[in-house]
Amino acid sequence: MPYEVAIIGAGFAGLGAAIRLKLSGRHSVVVFERADDVGGTWRENTYPGCACDVPSHLYSFSFAPNPHWSKAYSPQPEIQRYLQQCVDRFGIRDQIRFNTEIVSTVWQEDKACWQLTDSHGTVTTARVVVAAIGPLNRPSVPKLPGLDTFTGTTFHSARWNHDYDLTGKRVAVIGTGASAIQIVPEIAPSVAQLTVFQRTAPYVTPRNNRNYAPWQQRLYDRVPALQQLHRGFFYWLNELFGLSFMGNDVINKLGTAQARKHLESQISDPELRRKAWPTYKMGCKRVLVSDDYYPALTRPNVALVTDQIAAVMPTGIRTTDGQERPFDALIFSTGFVVADIYLNQTLTGRNGRSLLDEWAQTGAQALLGTTVSGFPNLIFLMGPNTGLGHNSVVHMIESQLNYMIDYLRHLEQAGDGAFLDVKPDIQETHNADLQQQLTGTVWASGCQSWYMNEQGRNTTLWPALTVSYRNQTRRINLADYTVERL
Repeated sequence: MPYEVAIIGAGFAGLGAAIRLKLSGRHSVVVFERADDVGGTWRENTYPGCACDVPSHLYSFSFAPNPHWSKAYSPQPEIQRYLQQCVDRFGIRDQIRFNTEIVSTVWQEDKACWQLTDSHGTVTTARVVVAAIGPLNRPSVPKLPGLDTFTGTTFHSARWNHDYDLTGKRVAVIGTGASAIQIVPEIAPSVAQLTVFQRTAPYVTPRNNRNYAPWQQRLYDRVPALQQLHRGFFYWLNELFGLSFMGNDVINKLGTAQARKHLESQISDPELRRKAWPTYKMGCKRVLVSDDYYPALTRPNVALVTDQIAAVMPTGIRTTDGQERPFDALIFSTGFVVADIYLNQTLTGRNGRSLLDEWAQTGAQALLGTTVSGFPNLIFLMGPNTGLGHNSVVHMIESQLNYMIDYLRHLEQAGDGAFLDVKPDIQETHNADLQQQLTGTVWASGCQSWYMNEQGRNTTLWPALTVSYRNQTRRINLADYTVERL
C-alpha cells in the first residue's frame, strides 16, 4: 500500500517531521533510517567532548521541551537520549524502518507519486517525500600528499576510533573548527604530545557552560512557562548577535572585543596569542564557543602549528618550513562537505531530471530551501541556504515543518492525483535575491569557508535573521506553484 508521506532520515529534522505529521492527524507515514538508531549527526559524532554549541533549551523541539538538561550546553549522549525519548514520547517508533538506506528516489509522472528503492531492493511508493538527510553527513578529509603512506592510525572526528587508545601517543589534530576545539582539551592531558595544525585561526568566545541544579530542573518541569522564558532569552540574544553578521558593525566590533578579551585572559604568551588570533572579520567563518580550548593550547605537551602541511610521511608530517614531526595518530577535525549538498542516492524528477547533476551545474538551490522546481511533492528539510551562523537550526527546521503541513493541506484540497511543482522563474528569482542579500553580509567579506561551494557561491546560509524565515514559511504561497493533476 502506498504511503502519503515517506521521510528519509531520522535525525532532528526527520523525527520532527514524523512527530508533526502525527500531531496533525496524518498517520500514513514511513521513516527510512540507514542506521540502527535515530539521532543523525548526534548518533554518528561520538568524539571526546562532543557537545552542541547552541544552548540546550534552544537546541530542542518547542513542542517537546526537556526540563532536565544537565548543562547549558549538553553533551552528545544527552542530546541523543533526548531524541530517543521523543520517539517513544510521541509513539512513532513503529513508523521507522531501521537499517534501511534509500538508494533511488524516482518521480512517477503517470501515478503522481514517488518510487523509493532501498538497499535491500524493496520498493515503496509515497505521494510525498520529505528529504531530511541533513548537511553534516559527509566528512571532509583534505587530499594531503602521501597520506596513503602513513603507517600510523588515521580517522576523522566524525568516525572516531574508540578502539585506539591515545594514551601516551604522539597525536596530530588537523583543523581548528567546532569539533577540534572540543577534542583538544579532552585528549591533551592523556597524550604524550599533541600538535594542532591550524590553517586559519577561529574566533572563540566564552561558553559559560554552567550546570542546571536539580531544583532548577524540577522548577522547569513544574512551571513550563519559566523554561519557555529561558528558551526565549537565548533565542533573542542570538538574534541580536546575528545582526553583527548582517551589516551591523557596532555589534560586530563588540563581539570582536569580547573574543579578544577572552583570548588575552587565557593566553599570556604573545607569540601564541598572535597565532591564535584570526585576521578576518568576525563571523566570516563560524564563531566558536569554548572555555577550555585556549588553556589547552598553553599546556607544555601541546603545540599550535600554523605552517602548512607539505606532505604526510610514513611516520609523520612535513610542513612547508621543512620540519618533520613524528606521529602515531592523525585525527582529521576538518568538518563536512556542506555547501555541495550530497545525497547517497539517485534522485530523479520530471522528465528524467537528475537533481544532483543539476545542482552540480548551478549550485544547490531551492525555494526557501524546501521545494525544488521539477521535483514535485518533494520537501527538503535543512536544504540549500537554510543553515545559520548565529542561532538554532532546530528553529529553522520547525519553520519548515510549518511550511510542510501547509503544503500538505493544499495538496489534499487539490484531490487525489494532484501535485505541486515550484514555478522555475519563482525559484530562480528567489535564489538571485538570496545571493544579492548575502553580498551585504560578513560571509562575503573575503575569507574562505565551508559555507561556499567550489564555485564560490554561498549555498549554505540563510542571509537574514530567523524571524524573517519563520514569517516567510508560515504558509505556502500557492501562486509560487503550478497545481497539476493526473
